[in-house]
Amino acid sequence: MFVLAPLATLAALFLTVHAQLPPDCARTTIVQSDDTCNSISATQHVSTFQLAHVNPGINAACSNLQKGQTLCLGVAGQDCSTVDVVSNGDSCATIAGGAGISVSTLLHNNPNVDPACDNIGIGEVLCTANVLFDYT
Repeated sequence: MFVLAPLATLAALFLTVHAQLPPDCARTTIVQSDDTCNSISATQHVSTFQLAHVNPGINAACSNLQKGQTLCLGVAGQDCSTVDVVSNGDSCATIAGGAGISVSTLLHNNPNVDPACDNIGIGEVLCTANVLFDYT
């Protein structure tokens, strides 16, 4: 009986994660071993914010990804796939300039970034599209 309890817990977690996929999910990926939110975002061309936003089951530290887990990458009409990976020395101005967009567009499409742009980190993936996405 006790052997089945961990299996039931894993099955419940698996079903919960899959049940949380938005019904209008436009594209998905399967978590591989050693994946992080930043690595998934960079390889799948999705901002780190968007990945977390459309997958509310991901915790703030992104430490609860499970190998084999299906993640939504974006929902129809709100799927930014034009991105930039933050590098050492980057600022909002340099990222926006390199993408040919305004800083206000960059901030709008990355609501996790504060106006001073002092909370971006190396490896973080930002949406650099020239259209505005309203994440509601």
